[in-house]
Formats: sequence, C-alpha cells, structure tokens
Amino acid sequence: MAMKKNTLAISFLTMALCGVSMAAVYQAGDSAGWTSMGQVDYKEWAANKNFHVGDTLVFNYNSQFHNVKQVTRRGFESCNATSPIATYTNGSDTVTLEKHGHFYFICGYPGHCQAGQKIDISVVPATSNLSPARPPTQSSLSSASSLHLSVPSILLSWAFGVLLAFFLSGFPY
Repeated sequence: MAMKKNTLAISFLTMALCGVSMAAVYQAGDSAGWTSMGQVDYKEWAANKNFHVGDTLVFNYNSQFHNVKQVTRRGFESCNATSPIATYTNGSDTVTLEKHGHFYFICGYPGHCQAGQKIDISVVPATSNLSPARPPTQSSLSSASSLHLSVPSILLSWAFGVLLAFFLSGFPY
C-alpha cells in the first residue's frame, strides 16, 4: 500500500511540474484558419495573444489555394514572397516559435497578402512570463482553438500537486 501511495504521489508531482513547461498552441485565424476570404483580421487576431518562446502556431488551409511563407519584415510590409525564410505547403503546418522577436508570415499566392492574409507574430522574451496578460476579448473567450495556461493557474496546479504528494506520501502530519 505504501508503494502504491508513493507511486501515486510521484505521478501527481510529475504532472504538476510538467504543467510549468507547457507551451501554447495557437491556430492562426482560430476556427477560420489561414484564409484570404476576409473572415479574419490577422493583425487583430495576433494582437489579442501573448506569444512566448516554445509556443506553436498551426496554419490550417486548403493547399490548392494557399501556402505559408515566413518572410522578413521588408517582405511582410511589401507582400513580397520571392525570398522567403521558410515555405510551408502541406495545408496543416506547424511552426514552433523558438526565440523572441517578430515572426512574419504571408500567403505567397498572388493578391492574398494584399487582401490581408499576413500575420506578424511578436514573441516576448521568456523572462516576461510573469507580466500581466492582456485582458481577454469576447472572441478570445469564445474560441477554443487556443490553449494557454496563465502563470497563476500553473502555480496553483503545481502547489496542488505538491500538497497532494505530501499528503499521499504517508508523512506523519
């Protein structure tokens, strides 16, 4: 029985500690995806998110009509996809944000970037995780496609796991 309690305590502690390192996964455009149909204001979409190093962007789109090109700031501003940093074409692409700074993405199909199918992702340094998050908007509250645990919920999860492990370990209290 003691072995079972110890195993359970270690499992909960591991789960609690793993919660600290969870990164967010964001689908570009939420449920509309990566499109040029005018359904998504990508500038507004990105402004309502707090992107951190380690987060992942998912671009879902019809690969017959769209692609994703990571470009420089100059390429982003001029909608020029001729010298991309990276090109994604499979219709369900994931990009991990590996450093802080700006990541610029556009659709390379003619006219799509000019129609608004472009996104500037600003990734904050890891040290700013403790800064207050932007207040949620109605669209971010109604969207279930973004998963991001805030610092208070992570700390609460960790504290709960530690307390549970402590009580289940059989320590005389």
